[in-house]
Amino acid sequence: MSRLSSTFVSLRAAILAAAALCFALPSLAANLQISPVSIQFRAGQGASSVSLQNYGDAPLVGQVRVYAWDQRDGQDVLTPAVDVVASPPVMEVAARSSQVIRLVRRNPAQGAAEQSYRILIDEVPRDDAGGSGVAIRLQYSVPAFVQPVDPQAAPKLRWELFRRDGAWMLRVRNDGSMHAQIGAATLHANGKDYPLSKGLLGYALAGRMREWRLPVDGALALGAAGAALAIDANVNAQAQTASGTVVRE
Repeated sequence: MSRLSSTFVSLRAAILAAAALCFALPSLAANLQISPVSIQFRAGQGASSVSLQNYGDAPLVGQVRVYAWDQRDGQDVLTPAVDVVASPPVMEVAARSSQVIRLVRRNPAQGAAEQSYRILIDEVPRDDAGGSGVAIRLQYSVPAFVQPVDPQAAPKLRWELFRRDGAWMLRVRNDGSMHAQIGAATLHANGKDYPLSKGLLGYALAGRMREWRLPVDGALALGAAGAALAIDANVNAQAQTASGTVVRE
């Protein structure tokens, strides 16, 4: 696996690579458990933690990297974080044992908008610990959020459907001050139902826009520009029905 860029990396590529590794090495995936699977810092909170549990009969070596998570041009982008650090960044988890990793904010100031991060936890061969990180055996990507000051903060979504390069695309704009985790989703158009995702579709970060290519035939006539659509989706674990619009790209 190639090393992540020192400037930015597509989160989608990282997740796909990790998924491929998990598929190829199911026995390894079963030995390491990460908890929690999502981290929430309260506004002003200076530290949190994540636990690595090794259920295997051999020690595991891991490295932890923290990335600021943004969305640009409809895609996820990671850049190395300077305001959140992991301690320890490299560790050995003994067989049938666990290791707690502390995540520390260097400047736990309160902000009006939510801050987003990804914690990448790599299992690496023992002889590469602290090295180049090229020979990653398994990778986990844990989302982390620093909540805004306003306790009433919430996502505010706008849903748009459009064509690009012969395919139907979904664009979700989040005008709110908190992220939206979009789970199982179904599009209703022309009297028919089109499943978009049975599980996690992805995230629309606070104040950002995210796009996804839809698993539907690009030749389908889902509506002309300006046509209204309905979308059922789980947003932050809450079932919602939203109105969308077909737009011209």
